[in-house]
Amino acid sequence: MTTVGTAANGRMATEAELEERLRALGEERYHHRHPFNLRMHEGALTREELRRWVLNRFHYQRHIPVKDALILAKLGTRELRRSWIRRVHDHDGSPDGDGTDGGIERWLRLGEAVGLDRELLLSGEGVLPGVRLAVDGYVNFCRNASTLEAVASSLTELFAPDLMATRIAAWERHYPWVEREGLRYFQVRVGQGRRDSEEALRLVHAWARTPDDQERALAAFAFKCDLLWALLDAVEHAPKEGPDAG
Repeated sequence: MTTVGTAANGRMATEAELEERLRALGEERYHHRHPFNLRMHEGALTREELRRWVLNRFHYQRHIPVKDALILAKLGTRELRRSWIRRVHDHDGSPDGDGTDGGIERWLRLGEAVGLDRELLLSGEGVLPGVRLAVDGYVNFCRNASTLEAVASSLTELFAPDLMATRIAAWERHYPWVEREGLRYFQVRVGQGRRDSEEALRLVHAWARTPDDQERALAAFAFKCDLLWALLDAVEHAPKEGPDAG
């Protein structure tokens, strides 16, 4: 299990120490360092590889509001539920809208921008087994873990805004064939990720009241980093098909 500060001798880490350890873990294990992401941002992906990533990542995206609904059901006050439900709306669309203002719709438009049919994305056809396993693992973790652990697992959002900013610049520079409207998902998530990570971090600080709690929060965060890495492993090592094969 990951250790924080001097938690091994029973001392509670300070909030600053806990956050420092979270960020160190993220720098080491978040998927911004994955070879596939590095190649993406260097402009080295083929069109087929980029489309494969968009299709498979959509399987993860469409399950984000599912995992957030599972976390929502664990929250014990209406104030917390009213705040957390915003995350479901961010992806599914506002409750008084038609869903076109949500992240899932923006990802479908990203799919169209890279040349994928939205019906293909919605069908789930072509999603790799390793991606399905990773996504199922995350949803089930949020279903079965404690509230602290489920919320702590979302702290990968601490790193998402910088990754999104890097991705926007890389796609604009290296993949000019992608319609610009398709980048809207990344642009919106920069602000949403900062807001969501700040909220989750406050909750983790409030709920992690013992050294063991802090260890569980760190382990949940590390699990999420490993899951995102495993998802990209599946995409990176998928058998090639079509004109890019061989």
